[in-house]
Amino acid sequence: MYSKIPMPKTQWNEKNMRYSMCFFPVIGLVIGLVLYGFCYLSSLLELGVLFRISGILVIPIIITGGIHLDGFIDTQDAINSYQSKERKLEILKDSHIGAFALISCLVYFILLIGVWSELNIQSVLTLCFGYILSRALSGFSVVSFDLAKDSGLVHAFSDAAQKRVVRYCMLFFAVISSAFMIFVGGFIGISVVLGAMVALHCYRSTSYKQFGGITGDLAGWFLQICELFMAIGALVGQLVLTIQY
Repeated sequence: MYSKIPMPKTQWNEKNMRYSMCFFPVIGLVIGLVLYGFCYLSSLLELGVLFRISGILVIPIIITGGIHLDGFIDTQDAINSYQSKERKLEILKDSHIGAFALISCLVYFILLIGVWSELNIQSVLTLCFGYILSRALSGFSVVSFDLAKDSGLVHAFSDAAQKRVVRYCMLFFAVISSAFMIFVGGFIGISVVLGAMVALHCYRSTSYKQFGGITGDLAGWFLQICELFMAIGALVGQLVLTIQY
């Protein structure tokens, strides 16, 4: 459900959807482990920075099948349409890609390439845990934030979930991943966590103001924004430490 990793086919029903959201951050763990292995191998083989960054950006898309990037693209189209909330929700369901979506996607990856190219090994290792945090916060939002509509995938999972259990589970993953990032990165880890919190605030305020609540596409938009904000947070942490010493 949350990735392209081959798994036995599952028939979703109310019973097995109750706790399925609890496993969402596990995909972040898989992404982090694969990224760490890729970076370690790249360093061992002395491969160039551009190749390493290309792998870092592509690996999450390969593992997830681009489902979250699709949500980001649809949301950017809707936000930049400057239409009513109802019309924006219709645009989210449109399978066609608009000009603003394409522009936003290009700008997004240009920013990511620029930020990641400046990060040291400590920041990269710290960010490997960030994929767990982003999914924990996304799962938390599904069972805690208002929904924009009473249909769709997010509504189905939110409606069937044991919300209290899922909420505590997401908080557990968020706290543990944040603790590991701070342990590994120190001040850089703190900056990364703060970046994720800023992204969460932007996600909630944008969703409520522009759409009246969250949707599946907006949850995907948040994951992409969160990964960007965490990378920027790591870079800010590096710069502060450089200036300090």
